[in-house]
Amino acid sequence: MQTNPEIPTDEFYRIKRLPPYVFAEVNKLKAQLRADGQDIIDFGFGNPDLPTPQHVIDKLIETVQKPKVTGYSASKGIKGLRQACSRYYDRRFSVKLDAEDQIIATIGSKEGFANLAQAITAPGDVIYAPDPSYPLHAYGFIIAGATIQGIPAITAEEYLAGVKVALAEAEKPPMAIVVCFPSNPTGMTADRAFYEEIVDIARNCGAILLSDLAYSEIYFGEAPPSIFEFVDPEELMAIETISLSKTYSMAGWRMGFAVGNRRLIAALTRVKSYLDYGAFTPIQVAACAALDGPQDCIDEAREIYRKRRDVLVESFGRAGWDIPSPDASMFAWAPLPPKFAHLGSVEFSKLLMKEAGVAVSPGVGFGENGEGYVRMALVENEQRIRQAARNLRALLHSDSVAAE
Repeated sequence: MQTNPEIPTDEFYRIKRLPPYVFAEVNKLKAQLRADGQDIIDFGFGNPDLPTPQHVIDKLIETVQKPKVTGYSASKGIKGLRQACSRYYDRRFSVKLDAEDQIIATIGSKEGFANLAQAITAPGDVIYAPDPSYPLHAYGFIIAGATIQGIPAITAEEYLAGVKVALAEAEKPPMAIVVCFPSNPTGMTADRAFYEEIVDIARNCGAILLSDLAYSEIYFGEAPPSIFEFVDPEELMAIETISLSKTYSMAGWRMGFAVGNRRLIAALTRVKSYLDYGAFTPIQVAACAALDGPQDCIDEAREIYRKRRDVLVESFGRAGWDIPSPDASMFAWAPLPPKFAHLGSVEFSKLLMKEAGVAVSPGVGFGENGEGYVRMALVENEQRIRQAARNLRALLHSDSVAAE
C-alpha cells in the first residue's frame, strides 16, 4: 500500500509560478532525525521562544470571558487597536497617522503584505524586491501575477546601488519597490541617508514604496526608522507593515498592521473585506494592551537577543566558523565555512543537522543571492548555543566529511 503519495499540483496556473519550497527538504530531515531520537538544536525557524508579556496574556483571558466577543470582528481591526497603533507610531517615530484612514490591522504582517499585493498588482507589473529577503516579498507578488526583479541586497548599500542600475537599464519604471530593513534574513540595517535616497528615487520614478518593518524593536545599535520619518504618506504612495510577532513574542497570535497612504490602505481594506473578518476580537484587545502597556518587556527581549547573538558569534568563532555579528533582527546570516562551500546551502544544512544535530535555514531559500549562506535564528538559549558550537567543532575540522 502506497503512503503519502506525491500529489500533483503543477497543472494549476499560480502553482506553476512557485518553485519547490526549499525549506521542505531540510524540515523533512529534521522531523526524521527527531523521530529517531536525535536532539536537534534548532536555529532554523524564526519562532520566538520568549514568553508573551504576562499583562498581554491577562488581558486576553479577561476579554475572552466577556459576552459578545466571540463573534465576527472588524476586518480592518477594532477602532481601539488602530488608535493604539497610531499612538505607537507617534511615540516611537514621531509620526502622526489617522487611525481611521491610514491604519489597518492585519492577521500578521505577512497576511497584510500578501493581501496588499493582491490589491495593487496587475499582470505584467514589475516589482523591485531585495534578494535575499523574506520569501513573501517576492512570491506574494508573483502569486498576484506580477514580475519580480530581484536586486542584490546583502547590505542596504548594495540594494540601493542595484535599484539605481535597474532603473537606468529599464524600459519602464517598476510599479513598486520593496524595502526591508532590519533585514530578514541578513540582520543588516539601513541608515537615514538610505531612506532619504530611496524615497527620492520612488518619488522621481512614480513607484509605490513598500516598507516591511517587522523587526522595528530588535536592534543592537541605532533604532531603525520608519519610512514615514522621511516622507508624508499622502505625498508619496507608500505603505509600511509592522508586526507584534517578534516585538512582543506574539508570533502565533497573528497580529500586525499596514499603515500609510490612504489610497493604498483603502485598496487593502477592500480586498480584506472579501477575505476575512479580522483577527479574533480578544486578541485585538490584548494587542492594545501590548502597544499601550509597559514597554520594558521590549528592552528585556532585545537584551536577551543581544546576548544570544554575542554568544553565537563568539562560540562558533572559537569552533572555527566565523559569523558576522548582525546589526539587528533575531537572525545571524552566516557564509558557509570555506571547506564546505562546494556543497551549497541546502546540502550543507542537511550535513550540519545529521553530523552535528544543528538545524539552520539554507540561504538559497531567501533568493538566488542567498546561496552560499545559511540563516540562524536566535531562538535557542545561551547554553544550547554553546552546545551547538561544541557539536559542530568536530564537523568543521573533519577532512573526510568536507570532501563528500
